[in-house]
Amino acid sequence: DLQLTGPEPVVTVAPSKASDRLEHLGVQGLSFSYPGSNNGIQDIDMDLPRSSFTVITGRIGSGKTTLLRALLGLVPADGGEIRWNGELIADPATWMVPPHAAYTPQVPSLFSMSLRDNLQLGRKDTDDEIRTAIRSAALERDLEDMPDGLDTMVGPRGMRLSGGQVQRTAAARMLLRRPELLVFDDLSSALDVETEQTLWRRLLEEQAGATALVVSHRLPALMRADQVLMMEGGRIVARGTYEELLETSDVFNTLFVANGSG
Repeated sequence: DLQLTGPEPVVTVAPSKASDRLEHLGVQGLSFSYPGSNNGIQDIDMDLPRSSFTVITGRIGSGKTTLLRALLGLVPADGGEIRWNGELIADPATWMVPPHAAYTPQVPSLFSMSLRDNLQLGRKDTDDEIRTAIRSAALERDLEDMPDGLDTMVGPRGMRLSGGQVQRTAAARMLLRRPELLVFDDLSSALDVETEQTLWRRLLEEQAGATALVVSHRLPALMRADQVLMMEGGRIVARGTYEELLETSDVFNTLFVANGSG
């Protein structure tokens, strides 16, 4: 799976007849392959109702990040359709951005400036709005320990923060944009189990109405998901709740029961 090295894109949204408010996101037959390679995704179908929490999981290289990138228009799909409230989105690259969607990649980018400036990136959010986003991202205890609070300098690439703090700062930055669709790529990989459980609980409770699409192999996310999409070889090979997949999917059991999951 590819990784983004820059900040999540900020693009002016092109006019569209579709409503900003997401009631249903439908994907049919979405495919993409890298030039000169068999790697990519093939015939992806998925339905994301409003307020749902969907987790994409699978082995490294199974196509999880590529699926997110194709959905968001960061790579040009070879085929398939993406429909927002039933309306075809002809150019995902200009639609799947705030206020419609926001993306936190595997390696979020922070800059050599204050925590506040990293969160706002030129926006004019109030301190109350910032602190609400920080709480939703389970970062408020960390903020209390920072010497200058929101004015703490994080260093180049956020080097003065832990990996988990960088991930949650990027999540809070996304939440300040108030998108309808939250897209996280392996957001919680550097978190302990207790912090991750707090993160998902708050995101789901305090961002009520938003729809979340998450790449993760970790139990706190999988067990909270309304649906889990299991990927293998660029395809979705199983779907259901965590409990359903334990009962019905040999591939899922091989990955998460035989090998364990953190």
